[in-house]
Amino acid sequence: MNAQHTDHAIVPREKLDFGLDGDIPRFWLDNDPFKTRFFDAMSTFFPEGERFFITCVRDFKAQITDPKLLAEVKDFTRQEGQHGMVHRQFNDRVQAQGVDVERIEKITVWVLFKLARSILSRKMTLAITAALEHMTALMAHGFEEAKVLERADRRVRAMYTWHSIEEVEHKAVAFDVMQKVAGVGYFQRILALIITTIGFPIGTFIVINRMFKADGFGFFKRAGLMLKGLWWMYKPGGLYMPILGHFMAYFKPGFHPWEIGQMSGYTTWLDTFNRTGDPIAASDAALMVRA
Repeated sequence: MNAQHTDHAIVPREKLDFGLDGDIPRFWLDNDPFKTRFFDAMSTFFPEGERFFITCVRDFKAQITDPKLLAEVKDFTRQEGQHGMVHRQFNDRVQAQGVDVERIEKITVWVLFKLARSILSRKMTLAITAALEHMTALMAHGFEEAKVLERADRRVRAMYTWHSIEEVEHKAVAFDVMQKVAGVGYFQRILALIITTIGFPIGTFIVINRMFKADGFGFFKRAGLMLKGLWWMYKPGGLYMPILGHFMAYFKPGFHPWEIGQMSGYTTWLDTFNRTGDPIAASDAALMVRA
């Protein structure tokens, strides 16, 4: 089945400069506290989350006999490692704003490594990894199509565009290891998606609330911002409704991540980046692409 084979190489891109040490505004996305803190909250999860993904895939590395998949796992690991490093640099900015990012990361480590990996089987933690990879890939697709970051600071937009590009490049790796090597069954795969669909938003909203406290917002202001943000996310035609079909596709017994192809701006981003070596210019060029 052609959909099960990526037409795009998994390319680790290292030592990129996004200008994250510059004068980025506190509310860098449309001057909107909720939209900004939504992405900031996700960023606090990425360094340890990416390490969790790498660990869960590596659990089965010794059992991989397919040279192509083995090479993809290696490149997946390098890409995820870079994502963690860049987001840690970004998170240092958030820490400097008064948000206790170190505590958030310690809790993330406890949930993923101390709790999940101590009580769940290695197959289940790999299934959770594949489910989270599906969620990040569908957000990468959906947010790009909707131009969610169009009014963002171009440096932060460039970081998230690069991250999204690479998430889609390697979106099938954990899934293929889960299916072809670990032999995870359908119901375990779906259970993992249900767990992550419930757990990830809850964790994100808890962190957003902590960030709002650091921003100096009182209870009623925080509640108002949360309600407005929830409407932005879940209203008809909002952030998530247009990607609901992509999300639900995971429930098909014969689903494979490459049934949904690349992002519409991928070729433009790649051509610009390969020509200039500048991820900010590549992000700006990709933004101009209309689906």
